Amino acid sequence: MLAGASLAVSGLLLQTLFRNPLAGPSILGISDGASLGVALVMLSFGGSLGRLGDGPAGGYPAIILAAFAGACVILCVILYFSTKVHNTVMLLIIGIMIGYLASSLISILNLYAAADKVHSYVMWGMGSFSGVSLGQLPLFTVCSLAGLLPAILLIKPLNALLLGERYAANLGVQVRRTRMFILLCTGLLTAITTAFCGPVAFIGLAVPHIARLLLGSSNHKMLLPLTLLTGSCIALLCNILMVVPGTDVILPLNAVTPLIGAPVIIYVILNRKNIQYFH
Repeated sequence: MLAGASLAVSGLLLQTLFRNPLAGPSILGISDGASLGVALVMLSFGGSLGRLGDGPAGGYPAIILAAFAGACVILCVILYFSTKVHNTVMLLIIGIMIGYLASSLISILNLYAAADKVHSYVMWGMGSFSGVSLGQLPLFTVCSLAGLLPAILLIKPLNALLLGERYAANLGVQVRRTRMFILLCTGLLTAITTAFCGPVAFIGLAVPHIARLLLGSSNHKMLLPLTLLTGSCIALLCNILMVVPGTDVILPLNAVTPLIGAPVIIYVILNRKNIQYFH
C-alpha cells in the first residue's frame, strides 16, 4: 500500500510540476536513475538485497542511498532542462533519452559483473513487493511517510501551479522553493520504492489519471488524497494478480502492472481533449 501510494503521488507531483499528463517517474527517467544507483552498489561494490547488515555496501541503507542519489541526479537534470526547453513534448523526449543513457550504463555494468550479481540484479529489476520483510517494514514506512507527508503540505502551491508559474508567483507562491520541495519528495518516494521493490512500472504514470477520472477535477485538495488511496488499492490489486490461481507460481510485478496501466494511458491519449487536467 505504501509503495503504491508513493509511486502514485510521485506521478501526480511530476505531472503538475511539468504540466504534462505523460510525466512520471519512469517516463522521465527517474526510475532509471534510481536503478543505476542500485546497479552501482549491487554490481560494482558487491551489495546484495539478501545480505542486510553485511557491511556498508551490503544492505538496504547503501542501496537506498544509491537509489535516492540516482533519482535526484536525474530529477535535477530534468528540472534544469525544463528551464531551457519550453516544449513539453521535447522535454519528455529528453527525459526518455536520459533514461536510455542510464540503461546503457546499467548494461555495461551487467557485462562486467559476476554472474551471481547479475542474476540478483535482474531478479530485483522484475519488481516485487515481497522485498520488504517485516523487519524492514518500519524503515520503509518511515521513509515513505517522510515523502508523503510533505507532499500533502504542498496541496495549495500545487493548485496554484495548475494555472502556471506566473500566476502562482502572483499569489505569493515561492515557485523555486516549491520546485525544490517537489523534487525532494518525488526523489525520496521514487528512490525508496525502487530500492525495496524494484523499478515498478506504470503505477506512477497511470494512477493519477485514474484518480482524475474518478474525481472529475484537478483540485489537489481532493485529488492528492484520492491519488494516494487509489495507488494503494491498485498496488494491492497487482499483488493479488501476481499469484497464478491453482499454482505456486508468482508472476513478476512488472508483468502485471502494464495490464492495468497501459489501457488507462491509451484511453487518456484517445480522450485527452475531453479530460480537464490543469484547470
